[in-house]
Amino acid sequence: MTTRTAQPRTSVIDRIGSSGPVFSVEFFPPKDEAGEAELWRAIRRLEPLDPAFVSVTYGAGGSSRDRTIRTTARIATDTTLVPMAHLTAVSHSRAELRHVIGSYAAAGITNVLAVRGDPPGDPLGEWTPHPEGLMYADELVRLVRGSGNFCVGVAAFPYRHPRSADDDSDLQRLLGKIRAGADFAVTQMFWEPDGFLRLRDRLAAAGCDVPLLPGIMPLLSARTMQRGPELSGAPFPPHLAERMAPYAEDAKAFRAAGMDLTTELCERLIAEGVRGLHFYTLNRSPATAELVGRLGLGRTAVSA
Repeated sequence: MTTRTAQPRTSVIDRIGSSGPVFSVEFFPPKDEAGEAELWRAIRRLEPLDPAFVSVTYGAGGSSRDRTIRTTARIATDTTLVPMAHLTAVSHSRAELRHVIGSYAAAGITNVLAVRGDPPGDPLGEWTPHPEGLMYADELVRLVRGSGNFCVGVAAFPYRHPRSADDDSDLQRLLGKIRAGADFAVTQMFWEPDGFLRLRDRLAAAGCDVPLLPGIMPLLSARTMQRGPELSGAPFPPHLAERMAPYAEDAKAFRAAGMDLTTELCERLIAEGVRGLHFYTLNRSPATAELVGRLGLGRTAVSA
């Protein structure tokens, strides 16, 4: 039995540029010991599948800053994975942001997802920057870029950011982040591909060829279907809600139908030539591992 040789730890952009579509996963910092144990079970199960990178989120207002640094640093030192840490401008001065960036560098973390972040308590509330902080994500990209040799990613929105007036202004904001030095973009989650593909086409028409990775959350339960719009700002497509309605009272059947729906979405994106799929795991591994297997992604074992 032979397996593909593990890739050396490197930058996210190098990993995305490898041959064939890749996958990546996102975790959030655990809140307690039980959560940490669950997170590391997920990491150890997914590690042999060789995701292109793993990202660790950063709580609103920096509420999980220390845990983000600690978790991402442990991934960097204790695994073969390529880690990426999130960074948000919410409630932080420039000096505090430089301190966090320095902490990442000291821990050997050279991949950062720079996002402005949402107002604490109300994601759709009025944005108020720290008096000594930053107003926009492109400023954060420049700050990270000017602080060392970092690979920088940014957020993108397939159905535009809730605060954007229209598609064009939303595109210009994304292009501004890329011009500021972003190497790639990861989208908010979605369950049908059209908005993502339109955004990719608009970027290409603007002469921008940075990788755009679709954010995928496996549809596993009715709660996932309800919570998705809260997290993404985009309504759940009515025709998909109708498709899932017969399974509302049967959790097992709902999961099976939801995994089929998610697989179809991923297959369409791969057929359209995406460079990678970014899975939101909620710190669990079974659904992501199953999807990776269905799609033939990641490291595979081949019988001699």
